Amino acid sequence: MASSKISFLFPLFLSILFISSPFFCEADKEDDLLKSINAYRASLNLMTLTKNENADCLADELADEFKNQPCTNSTGANTVPGTEPQFPNYANLLAKCHLNVSVTRDGAVMPACVPNLVPSVVLTNFTQSQYSDNLNETKYTGIGIGSDGDWIVVVLTTSTAEGNYATATSTTSAASLVSKMSVSYHMLFLVVTASYFL
Repeated sequence: MASSKISFLFPLFLSILFISSPFFCEADKEDDLLKSINAYRASLNLMTLTKNENADCLADELADEFKNQPCTNSTGANTVPGTEPQFPNYANLLAKCHLNVSVTRDGAVMPACVPNLVPSVVLTNFTQSQYSDNLNETKYTGIGIGSDGDWIVVVLTTSTAEGNYATATSTTSAASLVSKMSVSYHMLFLVVTASYFL
């Protein structure tokens, strides 16, 4: 019984030990948090989360917006979901990442303020808070992480059309490319035809 508890907590212990080391590099804090979250999920026999570039983009944009908000009792290391500041320009932030509400509504956005982004505190803020409900959820398959100042934002994605954070302009871009190719073809045809008659 005791050995099963040790094996259950071992991946989490390793991840905390790893990110708490003095060699923790500032540039790698988001990748290390991803590894730690995946170790946490593995300890619960849940599928690991894969990095989603669009969710990463949104997490970065949100962290940038949050950075000027101070860490207070309601936005501290134990941020209560729903008490964090809201932004009226959320649609603009989505647009910067080529996203829209229709592909993000089933996702989860989890911002947290942790002074100096102390790695072990950041991890426990997500694994030992109300955010753990999302991290324990099987529907989430992807993740994006962004940070700025004392703020770190985790965005979870699903594999469904309503939560996969797929680029909203991908089909438009394809249609636009076909249209441009068609125009180019017609222009080439006109040039060749005109040179034939000259």
